[in-house]
Amino acid sequence: MMFPLARNALSSLKIRSILQSMARQSHVKHSPDFHDKYGNAVLASGTAFCVAAWVFTATQIGIEWNLSPVGRVTPKEWKHQ
Repeated sequence: MMFPLARNALSSLKIRSILQSMARQSHVKHSPDFHDKYGNAVLASGTAFCVAAWVFTATQIGIEWNLSPVGRVTPKEWKHQ
């Protein structure tokens, strides 16, 4: 009894026709837009810019990165009390 009721509700809301028109539109060839033409180039140039900015930051502005002190620190003599 619920199935015919749900089917009538769906047909009255025109959901089926909306889904059919969406399916039709997905098969239509569209002309290339900005993202189709330049999307990969914009993505690659943005990635290159970010990598270059981080490389410059990491190497040129003098940040002390607190790397391992092994080999630079010598132990002090033990104090006996």
